[in-house]
Amino acid sequence: PDTAFGRQQRYCVMADRLPKRSSVSQAQQAARAAFAAAGLDSPALDARALLCAVTGLDLTALAMNPDAMLTDEQQALLEDYITQRLALRPVSKIIGRREFWGRDFLVSDEVLDPRPDSETLIEAALALLPDDFAGTLIDLGTGSGCLLLTFLAERPAAQGLGIDVSAAALAQATVNADRLGLAARVTVQSGDWLRGVDRKVEMIVANPPYISTAEMAELALDVARYDPALALHGGPDGLDPYRLIVEAAPDCLVPDGWLVFEIGYRQAAAVSELMQAAGFTDITCRQDLAGHDRVVLGQKK
Repeated sequence: PDTAFGRQQRYCVMADRLPKRSSVSQAQQAARAAFAAAGLDSPALDARALLCAVTGLDLTALAMNPDAMLTDEQQALLEDYITQRLALRPVSKIIGRREFWGRDFLVSDEVLDPRPDSETLIEAALALLPDDFAGTLIDLGTGSGCLLLTFLAERPAAQGLGIDVSAAALAQATVNADRLGLAARVTVQSGDWLRGVDRKVEMIVANPPYISTAEMAELALDVARYDPALALHGGPDGLDPYRLIVEAAPDCLVPDGWLVFEIGYRQAAAVSELMQAAGFTDITCRQDLAGHDRVVLGQKK
């Protein structure tokens, strides 16, 4: 059956499962074959990523050492990783990190897995503020901190405030800030969007939950199982967080300050209307690399 258990069972009886002592090349071939047989989208890429994590080699070293033998510990770990991947656990959640805007962020099941689509928001936000920007950015629903910390890494004079209702997410963002050497310019705090925030800043960014109740039942299994529902479900129509943020944002922005949202690809018109009704101007939609509406931004006048 096409279930996690069924995929794991098929792997356990496959002729091309890992030999008892595997070389790098043999292990990579066996993992790729298992993933391909299970119908995963990127079997070769997944196999390489897991093998790099197990051996500590980068992609170049992996390719240059095909005959290197795995230790017993590495072999056992790879077997475990393959089994997890066949259960549709994302590679990033297996190895505990995800690359975003050229930097490694630690991730866990308590935070949303950073997606390449979210780099569209970073690109849009950076374009609005000069390289020597020395103001403050608020990141709502900060999660792993990938948006907030990427922005601060690219704007070395800026300060940042990350707000999240999840204590586990705030802990993850704090760890990532320390790893990236940004802790001195970052504050994280527990909060419900902008409720209780009494400061004015130059920019607010957010990738809020935007999946509707109906769409939650149709999510891909890797998302439904391994990303927190708190970071996904945006209410009956997926717009509840946008309404709350848009209502409060004008009081937290300086004149000419910016509000920048990531959105679901069918939400551009609805989010733009909310922002226009709240008095924002210069409202613009930006597309991701796939050509889907991904970011809506507007300026307080």
